[in-house]
Amino acid sequence: MALGLARFARMNPIKIADIITKHMGKPDFLAEISVARPGFINFRLTTDWLTQQVSRIIQAGDDFGKINIGQNKRVQVEFISANPTGPLQFGSGRNAIIGDVLANVFSAVGYDIQREYYMNDTGNQTLLFAQTLRSRYAKSLGKEDRFPFPKDGYPGDYLIEMGQKLADNVGTAYLDLADNESIATFQQEGLNYMVSHLKNEVATMNIHFDNWFSERSLYDDGTYQKIYQYLQEHDQLVKKDGAVWLKGNEDDENYVLVRSDGRPTYLASDIAYMYNKLVTRNFEKAIYILGADHHGYMSRLGTVAQILGLDEERVVIVMYQLVSLERDGKQVRMGKRSEFVPLSKVIEEIGVDATRFMLLTRSSDSQMTLDLSLAVQESSENPVYYVQYGHARIASIFRKAEAEGVSMKNADLSLLTNPSELDLIRHTLRLEEVLEYIALTLSPNHLTTYAQELATVFHRFYHDCRVISDDLALSAARLSLVKATQITLANTLRLMGMSTPEQM
Repeated sequence: MALGLARFARMNPIKIADIITKHMGKPDFLAEISVARPGFINFRLTTDWLTQQVSRIIQAGDDFGKINIGQNKRVQVEFISANPTGPLQFGSGRNAIIGDVLANVFSAVGYDIQREYYMNDTGNQTLLFAQTLRSRYAKSLGKEDRFPFPKDGYPGDYLIEMGQKLADNVGTAYLDLADNESIATFQQEGLNYMVSHLKNEVATMNIHFDNWFSERSLYDDGTYQKIYQYLQEHDQLVKKDGAVWLKGNEDDENYVLVRSDGRPTYLASDIAYMYNKLVTRNFEKAIYILGADHHGYMSRLGTVAQILGLDEERVVIVMYQLVSLERDGKQVRMGKRSEFVPLSKVIEEIGVDATRFMLLTRSSDSQMTLDLSLAVQESSENPVYYVQYGHARIASIFRKAEAEGVSMKNADLSLLTNPSELDLIRHTLRLEEVLEYIALTLSPNHLTTYAQELATVFHRFYHDCRVISDDLALSAARLSLVKATQITLANTLRLMGMSTPEQM
């Protein structure tokens, strides 16, 4: 503050800082208020206040870290939203973890959160998917001539399996359907199968959506018709080359609303979907988790908000960079539809906890590499193991305490005076600040950093301070500190969607 005021007051910041401190009262929780060059004002907490926070953490339990900056405002987080035409690719993993952890954090800081998966169940890709499934179904019945494999069809083995299951369930009943009815039938069958599969996939990652939203519903319930009429009435449309464009963007194909053949574009769905989110359902904010390949989408969503007369700040976009896979120092190739790495295979190899933690370690706007070899190491080099081992070590301390009849009952927390003890208390108390910072900056990677720092400080405390000793009073105080640390570390792990192991 003093440094910031110096130019306006035309005064040395040290002098400003001195004046400020002289006008400040010193509350009981502060031991000292001091001025340091070139004009900082430093505050030091009293040891007594600091140690008493151990009781506050223990009393709060699972609720420690929660604050109420959101005041129960309704916020929607839409993430993953991959086309329901195949299993999730590893590339969707970072999207999934960023979205889910952000939702966890927003909930912890007092927002009413809804997690949503937006299903693109209309358009060219679902048509091609239906044609491919129909071909695989016919082939499983020995009738491949009835429905030949479509050009650019989906080549994945999962469609062969789907076609066989469908044949087992309905026999030849779908072979003689009229073309329009046939496509609609296979679209619905394929969608039902894939949504069920996707729900199982995300559940294995400890992700549970509140709503699976159908793009098609925007056309069935009249939302698209409503926004089209709105755009017409507000003179936002222009016809060119047989298509309908958003006015002022006639040279950019991304802003075609209706194709020349009469089919609405993705933009039409985007506008209707935003209207549904922010007007029909009236969320305070709509958070979109988007890959870097959707960079142009950002300005488009901003344009959509403006056209609908909405405050652009209600549309929040989190962009994330791509992730590459590495094993034993060599890159694991990730191709297109025919050669993609399924997310399930990565989870099978390194586990859910390691997948979630590793995909969260870097800021969203940074490219990153997930090292499969490191993720399974049982050593301090592996940050996942290092953090969870801290929780397991705490559990072992309490097992030993129980076996030796040592309790933290009636602990005298004023006995916690060792620098390692006080440093550990300070780090546990930072959780609330970390969560607020993440909510403000949309940067969930800070949870992994905090978890590693907390684990490091705890392991140092464990090395410096014997928890269970002949000094029962000190043992009780240290057990209380260990309990507060366990609560804080467990809450942090749960916010990341990870388990809290008792043994490792």
